[in-house]
Amino acid sequence: MTLTRPGARDAAAHASGEPLVIALDAMGGDSAPGMVVAGAEIARQHHPDVQFLVFGDEERIRPLLKRRPRLSRVCTISHTTDRVTDDARPAVALRTQKQSSMRLAIDAVGAGDAQCVVSAGNTGALMAMAKFVLKTLPGIDRPAIASFFPTLRGETVMLDLGANLECRPEHLVQFAIMGSLFGKAVLGLVKPSVGVLNVGSEELKGNEVIKAAAAELRTMELPGTFHGFVEGDDIPAGTVDVVVTDGFTGNVALKTAEGTARLYTEWLRRTFKSSIVARIGYLFAHGAFQKLRKRSDPRRYNGAMFLGLGGICVKSHGGTDAKGFSHAIDVAVDLVKQGFNDKVKAELARFGDVINGGVPRRRGVLTG
Repeated sequence: MTLTRPGARDAAAHASGEPLVIALDAMGGDSAPGMVVAGAEIARQHHPDVQFLVFGDEERIRPLLKRRPRLSRVCTISHTTDRVTDDARPAVALRTQKQSSMRLAIDAVGAGDAQCVVSAGNTGALMAMAKFVLKTLPGIDRPAIASFFPTLRGETVMLDLGANLECRPEHLVQFAIMGSLFGKAVLGLVKPSVGVLNVGSEELKGNEVIKAAAAELRTMELPGTFHGFVEGDDIPAGTVDVVVTDGFTGNVALKTAEGTARLYTEWLRRTFKSSIVARIGYLFAHGAFQKLRKRSDPRRYNGAMFLGLGGICVKSHGGTDAKGFSHAIDVAVDLVKQGFNDKVKAELARFGDVINGGVPRRRGVLTG
């Protein structure tokens, strides 16, 4: 099968009827490549115009595709036995694993053979490789992983979720700008409210990095509005539209939320099996609990984007299943079809007074 070259990161290709081509790292994730292929089949049902470039071990991938003839017709396998392991150091992977499934999938986006890449592999390696190949947008030092949290008010954007374990104040400022733009472009918010995650809402609390970033944000005209500090319980409450934090804290918060959702699901299951009366009660409430289960299913929120890159790169949770991986593909498709990066670049250009030469202008606290 010959794939039409859509042009590097060119969302306008859809208007001309060209297929949307997604590069898949078939060897990334705990249950790869089976989970990746099965997820692609689910996503294909949602997006019949999508084609896939599948990078990985052909001997393992080909039998999976043979059992899915419809999917097989829109897939091209690029064979490689090299894969990035979960414990690989990002710098080492970047330097030595240029023929890995992850790197080749990213290269396909950089070369214009695909419009986005989806991987459930090593987060650090994915960030390092994607940043090296796709570069960052003007004014951005580091890409950040952003995704959605379900809240009482709808959805909240949170970043960073694991790409940058340690941050300087200017990095958090950049995250706030990108998060605001993400909220505007994807959620359709006119003036997203932004909060910096802290151990308290008082201005005197927190470490020096957090306090310096907040002080700078108070002096800036963001694409949204700066709320101030928020605490952990403000995330599910939906106190702000965008929560900004370093990747270490953000990833802990993400995993805690996912684990809590699974915990309560299991508690409900055990409770309704505890007695005959409880089983009868479940029969009456079955519909309501199905809605609850669907609403709290972490797979629905799988698929986080590296904001700040010159191309669309979506990170799937490594431990997800086929349904979760399909949602990550959904995110990639939506971002491409919306021309998300073009919108971000246009918005960033409007804030030239905030971003100067790749680093936010340092005023007040950041100038020392």
